[in-house]
Amino acid sequence: MKAIHYINQFFGQVGGEDAADSKPIFHEGIIGCSMMLNGMMPDVEVTNTIVCGDNYITNHTEEALKEIFAWLDGKQFDMFFAGPAFMAGRYGVGCGIICKAVKERYNVPVFSSMNEENPGVAEYRTEFPIFKGGRKATFMKDDLTVMAKYAEKVAKGEQLLPAAEEGYFPRGIRSEIPAPGNVMAADRVIDMLVKKLNGEPFQTELVIPKTDKVPPAAAVKDLSQCTIALVSSSGVVPLDNPDHIQSASAQKWGKYNIAGKDCLPSTEFKTIHAGFDPAAMCAVPDRGVPVDAMRFFEKQGKFKKLYDYYYVTVGTGTTQNFAAKFGKEIAAELHAAGVDAVVLTAT
Repeated sequence: MKAIHYINQFFGQVGGEDAADSKPIFHEGIIGCSMMLNGMMPDVEVTNTIVCGDNYITNHTEEALKEIFAWLDGKQFDMFFAGPAFMAGRYGVGCGIICKAVKERYNVPVFSSMNEENPGVAEYRTEFPIFKGGRKATFMKDDLTVMAKYAEKVAKGEQLLPAAEEGYFPRGIRSEIPAPGNVMAADRVIDMLVKKLNGEPFQTELVIPKTDKVPPAAAVKDLSQCTIALVSSSGVVPLDNPDHIQSASAQKWGKYNIAGKDCLPSTEFKTIHAGFDPAAMCAVPDRGVPVDAMRFFEKQGKFKKLYDYYYVTVGTGTTQNFAAKFGKEIAAELHAAGVDAVVLTAT
């Protein structure tokens, strides 16, 4: 069987962050870690390597996929690999984008590997097998080995085991598998209960995801004495997007000075949000970050002061892990600055 391997600009020997906007490069042969992957699979030959910049695949997805598809249409391959992406967020999202697209267009098995903290896991884990990987490139051999072992089983037509046993993140697929010895469900649940009562390890057959419970903050006692800040997921940033916040699947946030401004002029601000038509908000950025309305109420004495900075990111595709990280970081700054309350605007 034949396979093609996708890697980013760093592992494709193009460059680091300075080459993150590089367009796809197609190798008639294999380079970099593709050579290691190829050597691990007696029954699968990695024939080609695709290299693409992390920024390009995530910020110019349609163009990148068009170029990659035009090249792949002329190739014969039976499976597709991407990564490992470790904890590199843009790389992980890029691996997710290309694997999902290749699976849908060519109907071949696709595989990747990422660390559990990578936003690509939360976004694409239900689409295809993403193997649990290390935090950094020193885990390259280990992560490739796990992917290669699974691909070999696919190539040989061997029985594939559940996600927990194969080493990839659960995809939410539940299959009926006879219990060893045909033990009835009633007996199995009693066995689990006995183990739990005895403090012994056990594994439930239906894992319920845990969700955070965030208690509401105490009510503001006197609004007229409050300093209020604006925080938004609308993607409204200065025209040059100085912090290079991603238009989708954001991995960073920005902080911008509004001291002395009664509004956000369209000559200075725009939205980079990719989850809706940005024309209306680019024409009136205050519809994303309502500086104009807040100044109106500030002058009326409804509250004491509008904080001199607003905080912003992009909500679409942003994972829960990154959103929680942003919230903690922004809250820490606002608390240290003595801000009393926040108006949180979305889209």
